[in-house]
Amino acid sequence: MNRKQKIFDFLASGPVQYLCCFILGGLFIYASIDKIVNPHAFAKIIHNYQLMPGIFIYAMAIIFPWVEMIAGLSLVSGIFKRTAAIILSGMLLVFTIAISINLIRGLKFDCGCFSTVATQSGSDPVGLLIRDILILIPGIIIISHGRTRTNTDRNGEENSDYKTKN
Repeated sequence: MNRKQKIFDFLASGPVQYLCCFILGGLFIYASIDKIVNPHAFAKIIHNYQLMPGIFIYAMAIIFPWVEMIAGLSLVSGIFKRTAAIILSGMLLVFTIAISINLIRGLKFDCGCFSTVATQSGSDPVGLLIRDILILIPGIIIISHGRTRTNTDRNGEENSDYKTKN
């Protein structure tokens, strides 16, 4: 077995997959709680990014945290893991782009990632970008190395319930 295959097998292993699901799912569950409890404060944070028309801000403030919660619970429970990882990784990419745009524009803002409490100085956008990229890693591992159920043929030829995606 070559080195590349060993790395692939390690990333596809059950313990690594469970750890990635727990980390990514747990972070998003935690991040969603304050936003669900305080949608008005979260709407103000979204508004401060100055990227969305006002008509969409309150809908986003209500919908995004629930998507984070449901997808996070899905990952932690192991139900629709790959779909949940795609959703959360997609959201992370959107957040990363929004932070990057405001970094380029030189705006001070609170990210609203884990709290809706505003700070005087705002968030450190470079630190946020690094953190979001690091949080993306478990999602990428789940998406690219996760296991998918396979169907058995009528003769029961398939001897495994799971098949590693290639």
